[in-house]
Parts: sequence; C-alpha cells; structure tokens
Amino acid sequence: MRIAIIAPLVTAITEPQLGGSQAVVADLASGLQSRGHEVHVYAATGSAIPGVTVVNTGVDAGSLAGLLYRHGWIAAADAGAADLAFATVYASVRQVAYDVVHNHAFDPPAVRLASALPSPVVHTLHLPPNPAMAAVLVDARRSQNPPTIAAVSTSQLEAWRALAPVDVILQDGVPVELIPWSAAPGDGVVFAGRFSPEKGAEDAIAIARAVGVRIDLYGEPYDPEYARAHVTSHQGEAGVAIHGGLTRTALWRVMAQSRAVLCPAKWDEPFGMVAAEAQAAGTPVIAYRRGALSEIIVDRQTGFLVPPDDVMGAARALAAVDTIQRKACRQHAEAHLSLDASLSAHERLYERVQAPERANQHG
Repeated sequence: MRIAIIAPLVTAITEPQLGGSQAVVADLASGLQSRGHEVHVYAATGSAIPGVTVVNTGVDAGSLAGLLYRHGWIAAADAGAADLAFATVYASVRQVAYDVVHNHAFDPPAVRLASALPSPVVHTLHLPPNPAMAAVLVDARRSQNPPTIAAVSTSQLEAWRALAPVDVILQDGVPVELIPWSAAPGDGVVFAGRFSPEKGAEDAIAIARAVGVRIDLYGEPYDPEYARAHVTSHQGEAGVAIHGGLTRTALWRVMAQSRAVLCPAKWDEPFGMVAAEAQAAGTPVIAYRRGALSEIIVDRQTGFLVPPDDVMGAARALAAVDTIQRKACRQHAEAHLSLDASLSAHERLYERVQAPERANQHG
C-alpha cells in the first residue's frame, strides 16, 4: 500500500521526541515501511525518520507554538496559522494517489481539510476529549469523504464517544525487541516525559522523597512556566537530578537500569507510552489509576496502580516495588504492548478502508 501519514506539526519529528504522538508516528512509519509499504510522512521542517520518506511541508513548527497542548486546553489560538499549515500539507498530499491518508495531528483544520481529499482518511486521537475537535469530527462524518476515527485505548474511546463518533481502537505499541531489559533492579527511580502539568513531574519528586530514593527526571520544558515553578526549581537538591530529553534508545537503557519508573499522571492518560516502554525494559511502573494506565499496567504484577493524586499511596507502592518480578514486566510487554501487534492492526484497518479500485489492484 501507499500510505500518507500526517504528523503533528507543532514540533518536528526528531530525536529526542517531544511527545508520545511523535514517537508513535516515527514507529508506525518505520514499521510499515519495513513491512513493504510505501510510506510518506508529512511533517514540520527539520523532521527525519531513518529509512522513511519524510516530506518537508515547509511548515515551521514555531509558527504553531500557540497550538501546543496545555492542560485544560481549548483549541483557539493561532487558528489562522493552523489553517494555512494544513492547507499547505493537504495540497501536497493531493499530488499523490494514496491508498489511505492517516492523520495524527490534533488540530481541527487537520480534520476539516482532510474531508476534501480523494483518498480514504483515518484520524487517530492522541489526546483526551476536546469540544472543538469533537465538533469538527462530527462535521467530517457528514462530508462526502467521511473518515474512520480511531482511539488508542478503551478508556480513551469511551471518553470520546460522549462527544464524537469513534470507530475503532488502534492501540499504540513499542518496539519491544529493540528495548534492552534487566532482571536486576537499580537503585534510583526515573520520571520521563514533558515537563507540563498533566504529566505530574512534581508528584514524582514528592513520591521519591517520601521513600528516600534518588530520582532522575528526563524531559523538556514543554510548559516553561510550569517547568520553572515545579521541576527545575528542584535542581541541585539532594536526591533530585533534572536532565534534558534523551533519545529513545538512551532512555530505554536508563529505564532498564532503574528500580522503578514513576507515571503519576494528572490527566486521563490516553495510552501511556512511557509506562509501556518501562515494562519492556523489565522495570515496574508506579502510576495513578487514570485513563489507559490501568490497561497498560497489571496492578501488583507489572507495577502498582494507586488512586489519582495519592502521593503517599504511591510512596508505599514504591517501597514494595521489589516484590514485582521484572521478567513478568518484560513478558507482559512482549505479549500485550508490542509494536508488531499495533502494525498488524493498522494494516487490517487500512485494507478495510482503502478505495475499492486500489484494493482490487493489490488483490
């Protein structure tokens, strides 16, 4: 199949990835290409995915900074810039006959303008429900080219269906076979993710301190004001080390060498890429029971799930984390969180939705 993937344009697709959806796009494109498909990724200037054709859309991610996700966010800022950016992208997409166009951008113009494409369209939702996006999805379903709408987890699907139609779950996956794992725990704990309110870095620091273990935090100041007030202000304090973002291969090694990975999410996590990667590295995860984290983590087998915002409950779980068998974490990732399974699900969906004349050519 010839597949167009529309990446989020608010940041370039390059290591270290700024968010989970960027990593998903890179993995999906690489995986589909390796399975013999022709994949073109339309992304912001400066993007690169080894072995994959990345089309430079000419869009400067900085021009869309106002659209970066914020906790409690409403898509309103820079609407004109987003319209122009996606009009440019889809004008380029229309020059090629694609079997399917798969959009991963979480911006209303990305959905609205895709309805005018001649190819079948899939939209994957990577964020929690948003009324502005939901309204555009509803309108798109009334267009002459109604899209297939996908969620990345059961909990996300259920949340979105209160506002907009969702057709299928396309669970994310991680390249388990590329992630090193260790049967022996390390000494410290790790937090990895953007420094913004919904990811809960400040709770991770509080949890580690309550147990008296060292914590290393890896991420970028996605929300600079939050990062200064709640994360980097702890730099230099005993037992707390703040680092920039790492390439994924480097982060996987760090995870494999840690005692636990902390995911105290302050939002309903749509999937939980870090939690999946941690388990693939053989490392237990301590998380709040929010969103899809209860689908990704097996409580008391691959980590611990505690009530949202329960710092002391998470601390007690961390103190008991050595009761978790690290091999069980790896086995769970192999069986339930693999990129291969996700790629197969994508292929099945693409075969189902592609234009009949193109499907006949492949048959």
